[in-house]
Amino acid sequence: MEFSNRKIRFSGLFSFCLFLLIWPMFVGPLIAILNPSFFDGPEAMKTSFSSGLYSARNIAIGLAFLGAIYLRNAPMLFVLIFIRLITDLIDAPLYYFFRDPVLFRLIVIFTLLCYLPAFYGFRYLWKEMKIKND
Repeated sequence: MEFSNRKIRFSGLFSFCLFLLIWPMFVGPLIAILNPSFFDGPEAMKTSFSSGLYSARNIAIGLAFLGAIYLRNAPMLFVLIFIRLITDLIDAPLYYFFRDPVLFRLIVIFTLLCYLPAFYGFRYLWKEMKIKND
C-alpha cells in the first residue's frame, strides 16, 4: 500500500471536525486555570496538581494539532486524532464516575463532539493518504 506525501486539502466539514476536536484542548485548560474548583470541587482554593497536568496535556496536544494543520501533514493528524480519541474514551467514563453527570447528556456530548468528528477525520485522512502521488 502506497501513501501520498503531498499536503492535504481541508474541506469545510473536515475543518469543522478539526475545530470540534481542537477547541477543548485550549478551553478546558483555561477553565482549569481560571476556575480550579470546576475540576477539584468547591474546596479548591488554587490550581492543583491534577488540573495542572490536565492543562499541560491538553495544551501540548492542541499545539501539536496546530503544527500538523500548519504543515498539512495527514499522517501526523491521523495519529493526533487517534491519541485524542483514546483520551476521550478514557475521559468519558472517568468523568461519569467522578463528576456524576446525567448519563444521557454525557453520551450525547462525547458522541457528537468527540467520537463522530474523530471517526470522520479518520475516514477523510485515510482517503487523503491513499491517493497516489501525482
